[in-house]
Amino acid sequence: GFYHLLGLEGDVEKATLHYIIRDFDRHRFEQRKETLRKLAQNLRDLEPRARIEVEIHDQYYNMKEKIEPHREIITIAERAYQSLGISPCIQPIRGGTDGSQLSYMGLPTPNIFAGGENFHGRYEFISLESMLLSTMVVVRIAAMFAGTSVTHVPSE
Repeated sequence: GFYHLLGLEGDVEKATLHYIIRDFDRHRFEQRKETLRKLAQNLRDLEPRARIEVEIHDQYYNMKEKIEPHREIITIAERAYQSLGISPCIQPIRGGTDGSQLSYMGLPTPNIFAGGENFHGRYEFISLESMLLSTMVVVRIAAMFAGTSVTHVPSE
């Protein structure tokens, strides 16, 4: 987990800090929010004339707790990769705003390989080869869920 300062604005009268807080574990996530509240209270205690406020808006939660009861979706994705000669590498990652939102609305949606590199940075990119592979994986997963075989998978 982490605290990430996204922005800092200020002048003589007022300063505003914008953070995102992330953690894989819900309990530690809640602890991180409480840490920020305590820090603000400590600052208020040090300088009672200061007006220090903390606003926390939950954006999304880790989707693991919604995915685990439906492990079969991971199994199907693994089989789709393997059928295309790709060795799946399953590991927890941060991110997945869309997948998390969908999962918490009742549609378990794990993150899968999208082919990109250097996500959310100025050097983010995807190669044509990776885009093709990710397309093939998605088509294969859809066919497996539909219970059909894929007669034509996009290729070079």
